[in-house]
Amino acid sequence: MQSNGAGQGQDSELSCLNSAQNGESSSAGGTHFNGLLVSTNNGNSVASGSEVGSMKKKKRLSQSEEDVIRLIGQHLHGLGLNQTVDLLMQESGCRLEHTSATKFRNNVMEGEWEKAENDLNELRALMHSPNAIVRMKFLLLQQKYLEYLEDGKVLEALQVLRGELTPLKYNTDRIHVLSGYLMCSHAEDLRAKAEWDGKGANSRCRLLDKLQTYLPPSVMLPPRRLQTLLRQAVELQRDRCLYHNTKLDSSLDSVSLLLDHVCSRSQFPCYTQQILTEHCNEVWFCKFSNNGTKLATGSKDTTVIIWQVDPESHQLKLLRTLEGHAYGVSYLAWSPDDAYLIACGPDDCSELWLWNVQTGELRTKMSQSHEDSLTSVAWNPDGKRFVTGGQRGQFYQCDLDGNLLDSWEGVRVQCLWCVGDGRTVLASDTHQRIRGYNFEDLTDRNIVQEDHPIMSFTVSKNGRLALLNVATQGVHLWDLQDRVLVRKYQGVTQGFYTIHSCFGGHNEDFIASGSEDHKVYIWHRRSELPIAELTGHTRTVNCVSWNPAIPGLMASASDDGTVRVWGPAPFLDTQVVDGLNGKYR
Repeated sequence: MQSNGAGQGQDSELSCLNSAQNGESSSAGGTHFNGLLVSTNNGNSVASGSEVGSMKKKKRLSQSEEDVIRLIGQHLHGLGLNQTVDLLMQESGCRLEHTSATKFRNNVMEGEWEKAENDLNELRALMHSPNAIVRMKFLLLQQKYLEYLEDGKVLEALQVLRGELTPLKYNTDRIHVLSGYLMCSHAEDLRAKAEWDGKGANSRCRLLDKLQTYLPPSVMLPPRRLQTLLRQAVELQRDRCLYHNTKLDSSLDSVSLLLDHVCSRSQFPCYTQQILTEHCNEVWFCKFSNNGTKLATGSKDTTVIIWQVDPESHQLKLLRTLEGHAYGVSYLAWSPDDAYLIACGPDDCSELWLWNVQTGELRTKMSQSHEDSLTSVAWNPDGKRFVTGGQRGQFYQCDLDGNLLDSWEGVRVQCLWCVGDGRTVLASDTHQRIRGYNFEDLTDRNIVQEDHPIMSFTVSKNGRLALLNVATQGVHLWDLQDRVLVRKYQGVTQGFYTIHSCFGGHNEDFIASGSEDHKVYIWHRRSELPIAELTGHTRTVNCVSWNPAIPGLMASASDDGTVRVWGPAPFLDTQVVDGLNGKYR
């Protein structure tokens, strides 16, 4: 459509404005004035400053737009691009900060302490808290005091301490500490004891960061506010990423702000890296050591195999075989320092074996009674004691030589866990509950109550969450502190077999479990639906263990007699990998 003359004139004005803002000049020549271009063409003015100003007034900035401009201005100011900041504020009509705040900032950076104190009186009316002035004045005087000391002006420093800081009657403990710095023999000693950068821009910038926390953002923006918001955005994207399994550098330099954070499923431990076939019967249990350098597997074939994890390739190599477990090995527990390994048998086994992992020697073979059933064990955090028990009503605490230290009668134990306080033991029993038992004061209390048998459970590193495999129900997540059921994970087939699930991945964000349908299921901790279903085993998967030191390494033990080691996919097309190594949701 053909435009009319008025439209052409307006387009010409906007074109000149855009050219001016892009740093271009007209062919006829022109002059920059406050960032606007006033050019002449055959003696006719194209766009004057006042005309452009009137055009800009038509656009009224919203509060959020003003906030963004201030944030950008603060960031540019931090980069030293002050002329650009001035131009941005001038063109937008915004103010980076209150004029009193600007004056205050300049006086602090110049070390004009008396002027800075006077500025505080101007800022008083703008503050929400009346106590803020005292706190800010204390910070100013502290910096003033330290700078006098560094300059060797001891009398002046003493006057600040006695005549200005002490009369504030604020933080007297800190004043006592400050007075001790008078004894420092030289400037280096002062900086070391005060943990202070010394007189100069660095320490004054740190001081300003503290002072800004007492001022409303409308007066002075919080320090590095744009970087803070960007970091929060990156962290939120990472938290929402179902496959994020690595630790991110907290600095923004390690990420691209131009793209959203996305982790590929091919980076996740869903690909079979190894199949360990050295066991000659059902493999009932597997567990990585606490430092992640070894894997222990227990089998119906009466052996425990210790595997060494290669730190570079993450391949597993047979280190040694521990033999003689006549009933088979259904449960394993590493000592906190990984020096020892305890092996337990199935229901009709009344013995447990405590092995020295380094030498392969049996340190203790413990049996209190032939009528016992020692099917579960847990180490005390001190590494000098352990608790063990089974479903025939025995519950013992022993030392490393198998000597009985304490016992709890009448508790039919299915699974055990020692709490970090070193006194409390969690035990699931035949009453479909988990109770806490204190061996010091001989008290017990109910913590978790389920409606179906608890076949096994494990606890997160921080001791807050418990992961339960519940008969006919699957995998449940409980908050032990609040004693509430947090989540029920879907997909897994769980009858009355004992299946062991685990926390895993970076920050224990993931949960993995075996299943009677021959699969390994993986969930993100906050999502009830599985994010991966791993196929490959041909019979029930009894146990899954996630390497605590290598977030991308996981092992599963199955009745098919194999242990599968799972890791990220090799350098293959993702669709091909998905087709070969399991179903994803």
